[in-house]
Amino acid sequence: MTEKTSSKPPIWFWVVSVIALLWNIMGVNAYLQQAYKSEAFRANFNEQQLAILDATPAWATAAFAIAVFAGALGCIALLLRKKWAKPLFLISFIAVLVQFSHELFMTNASDYYDSFAWIMTISIPIIAALLVKLSKTSIAKNWIS
Repeated sequence: MTEKTSSKPPIWFWVVSVIALLWNIMGVNAYLQQAYKSEAFRANFNEQQLAILDATPAWATAAFAIAVFAGALGCIALLLRKKWAKPLFLISFIAVLVQFSHELFMTNASDYYDSFAWIMTISIPIIAALLVKLSKTSIAKNWIS
């Protein structure tokens, strides 16, 4: 009978996991604000941007929801040291790509981007990919099982 022993993760693992959870919670909040069309959310956009948001198809909105909720659950899995973080992060990453494929290639939303929007558009898929890598590394080093 072989028994896998888990190694204690370094401090940076915990710091990154907590920051990643906070990042994904902000994503969940953004999704909920957009899905429920709160006035505070809508006040951040001009008429053209609101028209694009209002015309977002259900599959793109679903991809947004899947991305943020799978990412948040993946972070919780990391904090619980469970390897099911990896498939959750993979699902989240794929959903991010689907969501942004709509926004970048099927609308003219990027015509209205400011520098913050571009930073977020670039950083979100990068962070999603880095979380997949973190989960793979964590499994390989037996930090999570």
